[in-house]
Amino acid sequence: MSGDEKTIKILFFGDMVGKPGRYAVRDYIDELRKKDEMPDFIIANVENASHGFGLTEKNYNEISGYGVDCMTSGNHIWDKKDIFNYIDNADKLVRPFNYPAGTPGVGSRIFEIQNGLKIAVVNALGRVFMAPVDSVWECVRDEIKRLKEITPIIIVDFHAEATAEKICFGRFCSELGVSAFFGTHTHVQTADEQIFNNMAYITDAGFSGTSDGVIGMEYSTSLSRFTTVIPDRYDVAEGDITQVCAVEVELNPSTGYAVAIKRVFCSRNRKEKDERP
Repeated sequence: MSGDEKTIKILFFGDMVGKPGRYAVRDYIDELRKKDEMPDFIIANVENASHGFGLTEKNYNEISGYGVDCMTSGNHIWDKKDIFNYIDNADKLVRPFNYPAGTPGVGSRIFEIQNGLKIAVVNALGRVFMAPVDSVWECVRDEIKRLKEITPIIIVDFHAEATAEKICFGRFCSELGVSAFFGTHTHVQTADEQIFNNMAYITDAGFSGTSDGVIGMEYSTSLSRFTTVIPDRYDVAEGDITQVCAVEVELNPSTGYAVAIKRVFCSRNRKEKDERP
């Protein structure tokens, strides 16, 4: 366990956008490792990791090699079609829980870290301004209750568009005994990190990727789509500056209660050779 022996540290990376996002996260974790400041468990949202849409098996293995322990996702998880070839064997990947029964993959996982300590991770999709999925309220409530019988530590990644839906669902999860709740999808890190009902909460963790552009994508394409209302293919933004958005949470391993939460934001010049191993 890190720091205080009575707590464990969870590090959650917001939506990883394309190669710039993958490499920014990779380099950030490398720096933590060099400084002997690695957290006890690392989670990253990867639904935009492969050229901005979806996750290839190659990139799944690449991100796993960085030291990421769990990968959450969202509505773009199906955009790279080879996902159907490997998702059932991807033991670090969690897709949204509230897809219909029979959907490939799993919506929650239990991970075991040092000394037999178990951490449960649940991924869910919002429904406001999003494509229709099953109602999150009933199905996730039942799943959290099931997981609480196995471990007191439960992490939720709620991938949703509407701020009010995130806040309301966050409070709902806190009443069920969730340890930490991270909003994702909108790519803009919010300044409302807090602890209520012993649960760490943030409305959106932000994104990791190129700072130039619009939420990680090219500005010119975004401008064209807004001004002409003509669909155009988004491309991942290129630029000299990348950013990492993440959230650190400290938890009591016995109770699952959050004792600290901190936003992480850093930006830097991209390395000249991003293609290093």
